[in-house]
Amino acid sequence: MNEIVQPSADLKALDRLVGEWTVTGGAEGVVRYEWMEGGFFLLQHVELTQYGQSITGLEVIGHLRPFGEPAGADVVSRFYDAAGNTLDYTYELSGDKLTIWGGPKGSPAYFEGTFSADDQVMSGEWIYPGGGGYESTMTRR
Repeated sequence: MNEIVQPSADLKALDRLVGEWTVTGGAEGVVRYEWMEGGFFLLQHVELTQYGQSITGLEVIGHLRPFGEPAGADVVSRFYDAAGNTLDYTYELSGDKLTIWGGPKGSPAYFEGTFSADDQVMSGEWIYPGGGGYESTMTRR
């Protein structure tokens, strides 16, 4: 008998991101989140400018589930940009706090942000090892 697989609660919690957001801070522009049919992947469409460079791309967020294997425990993503780069991230939402690690969970490069009470604003900061990073605010459009 085939097991019925459903999207995880950890992934479904990211529904708070769905919609179009204006991004300000160290990167400026617009991002849009939408569910792929089936609800197993959240797609982020990115149109930003950072340090004078245009960043256009697509991020696919969900659980890894290789052929014949169960889904991985972490919500992960891969970002593909117009310059040919691929960047991997790990997402964790705990209450109103969203953490996005650059690479695996616990990485020294990460974003930590907090949703406003009405889910209309996400304010936070990217932290980079050795200093650096930048503040970032997303406001629902």
